[in-house]
Parts: sequence; structure tokens; C-alpha cells
Amino acid sequence: MNVPPETSLGGAAAAGTGGGKPVLHLLTGPTAVGKTEWALRWAETHGAEIVSCDSLLFYRGMDIGTAKPTRAELARVPHHLIDVCGVRERMDIATYVTRARAVIEEIRGRGRAVLVTGGSGFYLKAFLAPVADDVDVSPELRAEVTALAPDQVLERLRALNPQGLGALDVANPRRVTRALERCLAAGRTLQELAEAFARRPSAFADFDVRLTRLDREPADLAQRIEARVAAMLRDGLVEEVRRVAAEGLEENPSAAKAIGYREVLAVLAGRLPEAELAAEIVKNTRALVKKQRTWFRTQLPTHRVLAASALRDAAELFAD
Repeated sequence: MNVPPETSLGGAAAAGTGGGKPVLHLLTGPTAVGKTEWALRWAETHGAEIVSCDSLLFYRGMDIGTAKPTRAELARVPHHLIDVCGVRERMDIATYVTRARAVIEEIRGRGRAVLVTGGSGFYLKAFLAPVADDVDVSPELRAEVTALAPDQVLERLRALNPQGLGALDVANPRRVTRALERCLAAGRTLQELAEAFARRPSAFADFDVRLTRLDREPADLAQRIEARVAAMLRDGLVEEVRRVAAEGLEENPSAAKAIGYREVLAVLAGRLPEAELAAEIVKNTRALVKKQRTWFRTQLPTHRVLAASALRDAAELFAD
């Protein structure tokens, strides 16, 4: 596979010293690339425990459609931040960072190495850059903004930001509402909030972060996606979705829109013929992989990229 040359995150990490900082290993890559097995192999070899940064593995009961590690795989290596929420609950990035920080310190306190793995870009980025500000929106303020009509929200936001709204997607009502909440809560413009945010350190700035991304040739990954989808349906994905839907899945839009779940929900609602289910999941998974690759390439700092098909030993994953 034609991949960029192996590099590391630059600075002290590139030199392998970390300036005396403890090392934090991150393994990512697109859906179906093979992260789980290689993470297990590396963790077993290095006496590590695994911390998930996959946004769908948080949810109990969402097992088949998320390709969650099996019981046998979970028994091989201690895993953390998997099955920590019910499907009705929502995990926000600030809560995730707090919990990840606590569990990493706990693992290190036992003298064990840490391997963070997952393909959810925003949660992965929490280990590399600031992703959450310190603006606290009260329930009362949130209720006040929620009561406004969409055009009123945008009108008030523009009034508070005479210099403009920058790159805010004004066609996205959720983002406009969130922006107004933050401006009102902080008493600052969006530009002032952005400048303050840029000055914040990463929550894991005190670690020597070493990031590796796995990838595969397009045809290889496409074949793996098709095989994975077929296995999911054979293993009972439809029944799983039926069960978590009864537990309140659709009350959590982020979880309900996950690939595999949204398509089965469409079948159950009569919006998609069951005969087209597998093809629809495959198509949407391949579209997700395309987005993931773009995100990894444009949003992550310089990092190692390895062809998963060429790996022979877990020791190759990180240049320690």
C-alpha cells in the first residue's frame, strides 16, 4: 500500500524522549481496518490496558453493529470506557476527557502502559489538542434559548457578534443554538471565545503522545467491510437494534444515527426494504471511511501511517 513515510508527532516525541513525559500510545484508523486485533496484540506484548475512544462503544447493548470487542477479546486485555452508558444517555466530550484522564492515571498507577484506540476523530483529537472549552451553560439559560424560534436564535447571535459569525454553519440549527448559548453564558463574542479556546492546552499536554494510523488498500478494505456487514447481519444485528430501540435508542440521536442502526431502524419503520439492508449498510460504511480518511489527513498532526496488511509484529506499531 502506498502510505506516507513513517513520522511521529514532532518535537520531543519525534526524538523519542518526550522531555521526561509519560508516554501515551494512540492507535487509530478507519472502520474495519483491523484496529481491535492489532491493539490486543500490542497490549498483550507490552503489558498495556486499552482505553477506548470510539464514541459508539460507550453504549451498553450496542455490540454487534459497533463491532465491539467480544467477551473473549475483552478477556485478553483489560478494556476501559466501554459499556459505560445506557443507550438513552449521551456522552459529551468534556465528560469523556475527565473519565479518560482518571482511568489513564489509574492504569499508570498500577505500573501498566496505556493504549488508546478507536476511530472516532473528535474523541481521538481530545488527546492531541484542546476540544472542550470551560463555558458552563446553565439549564435555565439552555431552556431560554431552546424556547426561541430558529430565526430568533440567529438574530440574537448576530446582534451579539457585530464583527460576524466567522466559519459558523448558520444552516445548522444545533450549532447556531449552541453558539448563542456559549456567547450568552460567557459574555463574549464568538471571536473572543475562539481566541480563548486556541490558548487552552490539550487535556493531555503532559504526555508524550505517539500516534499511529492503520490503513489498507481500498479494495482490501472494501472486501473487509462487506464481510463485516454480512457477519453482523448473520449474528443478529436486526434483533439487537430491535432490542435497543425498545430501550430508548431513538432518544439519543447520535447513537440512533450510527451506521448499521439507522438502516435497520429504517427497515423496521418500513422506509427501507429488508432486501436492500446489507447493501445500504455497506454503502454508508464506505462513505464513512472516506470521511474518516479525510478527517485523519486534515485534522491530525503529523503521525505514522502503516499498512495493516503488511504488519507482521505488534512491535512495529510504535517507534518507541
